[in-house]
Amino acid sequence: MKQYRALGGLAALALLTLTACGGGSSNPLSTASSAVPASASGSGSAPAGGAGSVTVGSANFPENVLLAEIYAGALKAKGVQVTKKLSIGSRETYIPGLQDGSIDVIPEYSGVLLQYFDKAATAVSSDDVYAALPKALPATLQVLEQSKAEDKDAIVVSKATADKYKLTSIADLAPVAKDLVLGGPPEFKTRPDGVPGLASKYSVTFKEFKALDVGGPLTVNALKNGQVQAADLFSTDSSIVTNGFVVLADPKSLYTAQNVLPLINKAKLTPAITEALNGVSAKLDTPTLTTLLAKVAVDKKEPADVAAEWLKTNGLG
Repeated sequence: MKQYRALGGLAALALLTLTACGGGSSNPLSTASSAVPASASGSGSAPAGGAGSVTVGSANFPENVLLAEIYAGALKAKGVQVTKKLSIGSRETYIPGLQDGSIDVIPEYSGVLLQYFDKAATAVSSDDVYAALPKALPATLQVLEQSKAEDKDAIVVSKATADKYKLTSIADLAPVAKDLVLGGPPEFKTRPDGVPGLASKYSVTFKEFKALDVGGPLTVNALKNGQVQAADLFSTDSSIVTNGFVVLADPKSLYTAQNVLPLINKAKLTPAITEALNGVSAKLDTPTLTTLLAKVAVDKKEPADVAAEWLKTNGLG
């Protein structure tokens, strides 16, 4: 989900945003767009022709939608003409969109992005993962500066399950997982840091994997109700604290550094776009991201409003 994930309030946030794109033969990237003219950013913006135009996309989980709204607002403030296509779906859906021009930029997470393009990647730290990305990416795509904000996937259990089996780390699951059900987004079943990674790195094989949603209410409720005994959630998810869930330690670094950063089609880069997106990365850290998500989940604010407020406070909007 982040899956690869992985960020995180998300359970409540998911109720406020779109879920994965529906079925049918239509391209999910061809719908759910909203054009925002550059003039909407107010006086002082550079002309749209010089600043460029982009379509900002997002994955189908609330944190990524919020990040996309932040990117869109920062770009508008620099005079860039922005179109939004949010809640597209999983990485398997939106990466082709970046490559065929259906979307131009999307918030990404460094570690899972590297593993998507390089299944044999071994980098773990933020600096090493970021350094490895340019070689792994297709020639048409580029990452800009990464932020300090991270949101990792995490294997989470209820307190009752943790107490019953004396679980503190993923490794502790090895002797008991055969009796437990794991829940998470459908993609988690086959991704390198999902079910296969748990088996290869920790010798953890669950009795069953139940496909639910990406850090959303289905996963949280299934964990609360005992339909699953372990789940993949994002580390910034406020439902972890709210429900007293236990995040299991990851001593073997199955989940590598996951810094938030923009992934963009190189053909769309302009100085204004680069400056806007790098400006967001310079200001964004994990506590900030967690706080912004809580404003949506707890205070019931719209992601676009939370994004606009933060951008204004930080001189980016």
